[in-house]
Amino acid sequence: MNSADDGPSRGLSLHRSEQDRFEPGLDWAIDYRGDVTLVMNDGSELECYVFSRSTDRGGELHCLAKGEEERRNIAVDEIDEIRFSGKDTAEGKSFERWIERYVEKKLSGEEASIECEDLDE
Repeated sequence: MNSADDGPSRGLSLHRSEQDRFEPGLDWAIDYRGDVTLVMNDGSELECYVFSRSTDRGGELHCLAKGEEERRNIAVDEIDEIRFSGKDTAEGKSFERWIERYVEKKLSGEEASIECEDLDE
């Protein structure tokens, strides 16, 4: 099981019953650079990219559901679980490491590109 001590990683699941972890998890969902799955109180699930949170009483998460173009506002009170389900697009990556790989490819005669890699891996 993944630890939430330093923030989320893919596979981490936070239940509302774990209030000391669930509350920070709402903010982690905003900072996470991948999709999360929100499990609602009624058992339904929404896979989405969370980009902000309202400061109103109770609050809402603002997200883009996978496959949709319109923003959704999800009431925090309706969320039972947060699953960090998608690939974190920046996990294990840094600009320095990208430069190293680019130079290695160029020096070995391979084709080096500035194109991004497929995020659906």
